[in-house]
Amino acid sequence: MKKSLLAFAVLVAFTGGAHAQSSVTLYGIIDEGFNLNTNSGGKHLYNLSNGVMQASRFGLRGAEDLGGGLKAVFVLENGFDVNSGKLGQGGLMFGRQAYAGLSSRRFGTVTLGRQYDAVVDNLGPLIAGDQWGGSIAAHPGDLDNFNNAYRSNNTVKFRSADYGGLNFTGTYSFGGVAGNSSENQIWSLAAGYNNGPLTLGVGYLNARTPSNAGGLFENSTSTSTAATVTTPVYSGYVSANTYQVIGAGGAYTLGAATFGMTYSNVSFRNLGANGATIYQHGTNATFNNVEASFKYQFTPALLAGFAFDYTDGSGVTLTNGSNTDGAKYFQYSLGVDYFLSKRTDVYVIGVYQHASGSDSTGKSAVAAINTLAASGNSNQLNARIGIRHKF
Repeated sequence: MKKSLLAFAVLVAFTGGAHAQSSVTLYGIIDEGFNLNTNSGGKHLYNLSNGVMQASRFGLRGAEDLGGGLKAVFVLENGFDVNSGKLGQGGLMFGRQAYAGLSSRRFGTVTLGRQYDAVVDNLGPLIAGDQWGGSIAAHPGDLDNFNNAYRSNNTVKFRSADYGGLNFTGTYSFGGVAGNSSENQIWSLAAGYNNGPLTLGVGYLNARTPSNAGGLFENSTSTSTAATVTTPVYSGYVSANTYQVIGAGGAYTLGAATFGMTYSNVSFRNLGANGATIYQHGTNATFNNVEASFKYQFTPALLAGFAFDYTDGSGVTLTNGSNTDGAKYFQYSLGVDYFLSKRTDVYVIGVYQHASGSDSTGKSAVAAINTLAASGNSNQLNARIGIRHKF
């Protein structure tokens, strides 16, 4: 009897120790607000919408200490619409993130599953849209994916440990097409530096057949059909065989002020190789985007920011041999964010965009603020007041 009691006591102690080495955290964000859009398809629009400052979500994050500085880690993260209760990311249960892997304090972390690419991780935090401006302040159509419009399925990801502020990230996504390893394939590389007042980032993203079923643009839906891209900024270019992003950015904090800048070169390469197109087969469409931003922290609870973004699209040759002149987008964003507590804040954001030239559909370019229905003309203004709660 004494031996049984002793064995039970040892088992309880061991089990308690094992639990102490593991953790699972439930977390989430609820973001809701009121919008005024001066031109939504040619009409004024007043509505409630969720997930602008940050997408509404809940998730589970866990880690188990395996000893020797090694941990098993996982994340399951769901997106949802506060107003309707619908699942986000086109109806996917864990559409934001779903992965498991191993993390070493010395070397870094390897994870497998649905994840963010390296450009999102290293350059996304440098744009105004990921700080105080929300998704509506992202670059037109989020054409460079800095605001994480698209996730990567079937992905192996490595993120290095931090070496004096320097880190490296790489991802590779298997296309999953028998006999064709390049179809739907996605890969990315990036490096970041964050030390003291200076933050720098550089990255590269390459996605093959992005509009295919299973391609990058289709990865935000639960269906297995070709992607439907609605933004006129680049919807006419989704027949490309390759979507390519080259990006760089930096930020410098001086006292309460932070100055930031990002640059991206976005190419839709080999048009017509992956679907119907109005352009000559084999041609490329290219965008250059520059954002300059300024943020000022008036108090620990109050900040304000301003950003200017310029997007310059190249001309592309039509099937009849004539050339389009490309589209240009000028965008101005202003935001104020006040924290009522560590978890709850209220904010005001205003974004104005002006377009000129010819957009990807070959028509006169209209303003198209990210995530909103395109304007009926070349101008669009959206103002929002919202509240965000984190748990």
